[in-house]
Amino acid sequence: MQIACAIDGLDSANYVRHALHDPARNWPETNCYVDLLIEVLSQRGHDPRAALAFTVAQDYEGDQFTFFKFPAADLARLYGVEILELAIFDELEEHVRMQLARGRLPMIEVDSWYLPDTRGITYRHSHSKTTIGVNVLDSVNRRLDYFHNAGYFRLEGDDFDALMRPARDNGLPLFPYVEFIKFGPAPSVQAQMEISRTLLAQHLRRRPSQNPFVAWGEMIGADIAQLMRRPPEWFHTYAFSTLRQAGANFELLASYLAWLQEGPDPALERARLAAEAIAGGTKMMQFQFARASARGKIPDVADAISQLATDYDIALDSLMNSFVARGAAA
Repeated sequence: MQIACAIDGLDSANYVRHALHDPARNWPETNCYVDLLIEVLSQRGHDPRAALAFTVAQDYEGDQFTFFKFPAADLARLYGVEILELAIFDELEEHVRMQLARGRLPMIEVDSWYLPDTRGITYRHSHSKTTIGVNVLDSVNRRLDYFHNAGYFRLEGDDFDALMRPARDNGLPLFPYVEFIKFGPAPSVQAQMEISRTLLAQHLRRRPSQNPFVAWGEMIGADIAQLMRRPPEWFHTYAFSTLRQAGANFELLASYLAWLQEGPDPALERARLAAEAIAGGTKMMQFQFARASARGKIPDVADAISQLATDYDIALDSLMNSFVARGAAA
């Protein structure tokens, strides 16, 4: 079999992204792993918002905000979806073909140098690790159709060869890290709602012991000093690991809370609005940092950090009172 496919009927030329990737959002893209799974889950007929309870547990890790991902256990409970590591011990192309033929979708860590959807950013310009989800493999025409970030794309020719058939002139290259998505039967939509609420209470118990924006504020002076010393392009890497991860995480939390509201709920609405404020506040800070980096002028971010910390407490305290304290009392 020369063509293998996991999800039928997709066309990269007219693909419609999920609403969580609407360009009108503050953070229409989050990180490659979460964005990819949002699209895959949606194309399998699932609502990815049901799996966003984990966003309440994001922390500041000392040098970055948590690079957040869907917990595999949550996906299994909500959708019957398993994410498993694929051992690569032979030709990558054949491993990918085997899994696609069995209805699984391989996710491969690749070099974005070979991904045409990154044209103008990294494609044939710079090397960067990222994850794609391969949906169609056409060996005869040397073509891949793949999920990446918030969209669905096609590559072919030399790019196909570089990713699927790497040269072995100097011996066996390092095998890439590969996982695969194994689809199983899913609970009903109503059951997913109940499971998601249970997961929310569990993730709230993992709430960081210190407000992550307070923790970031204690370190941000050193970050700004670095920003003033480094070339302007360093800012983009820094912003991705801090402002974008925090802002995108809380914008997803706001979308999750909107999905969770079955009727008027003042606590949920208060938490949702606070999460949206964090998403907007971090976006404004990114503009502020970008200007500071370009002009070599130290930004004053004390008030902005203080407001983010306040909004965080409003959001998390409201949810703790509704889903943890109330549940314990019951």
